[in-house]
Amino acid sequence: MTNGGPVEHGYPHLDTVRAAITALYKRLSYDTIHTFDTSVAPADVAFCDTDDLHLGAQRVARELVRHFRLPDARMIVSFREMEHAANVELAAGPEYFIELNDRFRTHRRDIGAALAHEVMHVYLHRLDLSFPGTRDNEILTDTATTYLGAGWLLLDAYREDSASSQKLGYLTPEEFGYVLAKRSLVLGEDPAIWFTSPQAYTAYTKGMARARHDERQPPLTAAGWAGRRRYAKDRRHAQEHAVGAPPADAPYAFTPDSHGPLRVSFPCPTCHQRIRVPVRGRVRARCGLCRTVLECDT
Repeated sequence: MTNGGPVEHGYPHLDTVRAAITALYKRLSYDTIHTFDTSVAPADVAFCDTDDLHLGAQRVARELVRHFRLPDARMIVSFREMEHAANVELAAGPEYFIELNDRFRTHRRDIGAALAHEVMHVYLHRLDLSFPGTRDNEILTDTATTYLGAGWLLLDAYREDSASSQKLGYLTPEEFGYVLAKRSLVLGEDPAIWFTSPQAYTAYTKGMARARHDERQPPLTAAGWAGRRRYAKDRRHAQEHAVGAPPADAPYAFTPDSHGPLRVSFPCPTCHQRIRVPVRGRVRARCGLCRTVLECDT
């Protein structure tokens, strides 16, 4: 939790975020992910100053449990002084104890955001899905919370001006925007109408631009002129020098095939699973993980 300090921006965790999206598709499947096509509604997690603190927190926690389809999980919410925004005790269940930072006693509008992250910890714990290391596992949790329909709360909790700042979660605002954009492009739901923070809306638009950029990388036919020209140069080099390595920042890689033409592999712009297709001009590929149909010019 950032409270008054500098807020990190940009995409420093992008590789881990993409790996988290791939892991979600592998663990949950295309069909399960599409059951989360409707996000948590603002009215369902609204919290005003006249609400009883503990009863209100329990109500919001129950709504998030319902959203993530954990009907046999009960969240017991308490408040105490602590460094982080929140903490959950991952026991066997069915009861889970969540502690929220005392700051939320007077910043109640953001209780839903803090609880969404902690309830997702329980969800992933039950799925037995985790990444090694605290940092990467927290990034997985933020990404899963966002991709499955509750992370817009975390981004909306981001506020920053010349005098103060606040941000919840481990992702940067732009990374939250990127995951929200990925979700929006797949499920057709636009979260922009729910933002109360203008900084959150700006981060979402930047994230959308980055997500759209993924769809314009060669060998996809939507790639721009510069990308296509560079791809053609790297392909020619691979054909003339028995493959060889493309530049380190290229999203694609060429590999030989003893039973056919040269092949190129590249990440699916939806789930980031790598796809491998023959180098033979126009090719239509279908990602086996997220079922996205891709028009390629290899």
